[in-house]
Amino acid sequence: MKELHNHFINNNRRNFLKKTGLCIGGLALGSMLDPFGNQKSDPFSVISNNLNLPHFAPKAKRIIYLFQSGGPSQHDLFDYKPKLNEMKGIDLPESVRMGQRLTGMTSGQSNFPLVGSAANFKQYGEARAWVSDLLPYIGKISDELCFIKSMHTEAINHDPAVTFFQTGSQQPGRPSMGSWLSYGLGSLNKNLPDFVVLLSRGTGRPKGQPLYSRLWGNGFLSSLHQGVQFRSAKDPVLFLKNPESLSKQERRKMLDYLSELNEEQEKKFGDKEVSNRISQYEMAYRMQTSVPETMDISDEPENILKLYGPNANKPGTYAANCILARKLIEKDVRFVQLYHMGWDQHSDLPMQIKGQANDVDQPTAALIMDLKQRGLLEDTLIVWGGEFGRTSYGQLQTSLSKEDLRVIKAGKYGRDHHPRCFTIFMAGAGVKPGFSYGQTDDLGYNIVKDPVHVHDLQATILHLFGINHEKMVYKYQGRRFRLTDVFGKVKHDILS
Repeated sequence: MKELHNHFINNNRRNFLKKTGLCIGGLALGSMLDPFGNQKSDPFSVISNNLNLPHFAPKAKRIIYLFQSGGPSQHDLFDYKPKLNEMKGIDLPESVRMGQRLTGMTSGQSNFPLVGSAANFKQYGEARAWVSDLLPYIGKISDELCFIKSMHTEAINHDPAVTFFQTGSQQPGRPSMGSWLSYGLGSLNKNLPDFVVLLSRGTGRPKGQPLYSRLWGNGFLSSLHQGVQFRSAKDPVLFLKNPESLSKQERRKMLDYLSELNEEQEKKFGDKEVSNRISQYEMAYRMQTSVPETMDISDEPENILKLYGPNANKPGTYAANCILARKLIEKDVRFVQLYHMGWDQHSDLPMQIKGQANDVDQPTAALIMDLKQRGLLEDTLIVWGGEFGRTSYGQLQTSLSKEDLRVIKAGKYGRDHHPRCFTIFMAGAGVKPGFSYGQTDDLGYNIVKDPVHVHDLQATILHLFGINHEKMVYKYQGRRFRLTDVFGKVKHDILS
């Protein structure tokens, strides 16, 4: 009779509803605590790295890095130096240069005539930031920006300099910043990669320095964390579509069988890359739906397209990529990397930089304001800048002569690479708006106040994501590696 009594108590309507409610609540709580099921023994889930990140409350959730490849000339864009115009054609004093390292393109010059900017500068906004007339749209939003005018690096040529910014090392083979963030913080959207790369080529020098896929590579980290390039062609991601003869159902069956084989392989050899490959196949399957939807900007309102400028509808342009970056951020992609090539102006800089600046001016300002009006700028970090700056003296073909002086006066000159000081800007999550940090000398050749090294910038970016850059490490070949190597200090003065 006792068993029968318990049976009726446990199966009445009130008890049934009570248990059902608890189960549904438990499922909901589990979903909130682990939305992608990463804690399950699911071969398709992201593998935990046991880093217990973030270390503290983050201010940034996502980042768009607008990398200006080639080295934008700070003298013609942000770092106003009227003294250069006053001393135009006068040789750079040796007391300023102090025998500093030069590239092979100017090391043979016996003279280094100073060259001012052909652009006009004016102050914008309440912060009275100096911006040249080459960037009027960026000037108008300067109160949203934090300018760092004292960036410096050790690399003097493009490949090691770009690699240094992206990976923390001048030598190739290290994980990129996007890979480190993916490794440390994981995914926000299981249907898209954590780290997406978009490329565009500018009008300043269209056939300038190339870029290599290792810049967004995972290095010694798991291949799950490598950047995925989205292209402007018909197929945004190569080999993502099913072959014409293969249906979606057949593709699903194939992946299931392949997964079983790979699981057997993993049990036999214990190679983690096997499970990583399974996850990548599954991600590719989900991306078949999510990528075409994300890459389609046909549903963008006319006022938004107009905001980004006349090239917004042209696939592969910087403007179109800025719209895609916003869409990717809306879908919680962690790291969006835009590379815009064409800033390497060694000759005829005044003419070339006009087109290059025009490529990026309106779309950059539009992206920042678009994110702000959607409430996304509060937790999205924007970084704009190149791998180094340009010299305050003109790059010449020969030693200084009357002909060279005529060329300089006519405005047909170039500027060589200059790692000693240059300008970048940041905006958004946790960064002081309407603020300028650091200072260079009157000739824009050396830093005189508040230097910021590449590793300092990387440490500061990680800090905004709630990461102590000294504690996010990966042991490889007997050494504990980190993005900032053994350097880097967080620049708290630029943080809000």
